[in-house]
Amino acid sequence: MLKFKLLLFSFMMFFLIGCEQKVQNGPAKINWDRDMCDRCVMVLSDRKNTVQLKHPSTKKVYKFDDIGCMALWFDEEKIEFKDSAEIWITDAISGEWCDARAAFYTSQNVTPMAFGFSAYKLKESIKTGEEILTYDEVLKKIK
Repeated sequence: MLKFKLLLFSFMMFFLIGCEQKVQNGPAKINWDRDMCDRCVMVLSDRKNTVQLKHPSTKKVYKFDDIGCMALWFDEEKIEFKDSAEIWITDAISGEWCDARAAFYTSQNVTPMAFGFSAYKLKESIKTGEEILTYDEVLKKIK
């Protein structure tokens, strides 16, 4: 009987350890066409304008279909951790994740919620003559 209890306890411990959610560094995986924007509840399908942020203490991930949704969500929900959250946005050309605060932005783009701001990891990716904005400038223009 003691062996059975020990075996059962061991099995339960392996099961619980295997189910433990591990905190990952960097952006979380997006389930395209299934995950929804935390503000407007639109399905995330545009792989070149999606934004996500991670709460600095709880590590909860929030996902947005457009940087405009994230900026409005900050104000509507009175998000106090907005300056300390890790924020990523997809590059408008490659679709790769990049640091939203370090990215370069242009306006007048076609975006899911028509805010028009797209991000670029490299400044050289932006066409000559286009106005280049910073993350802070984009947030100010959205408000």
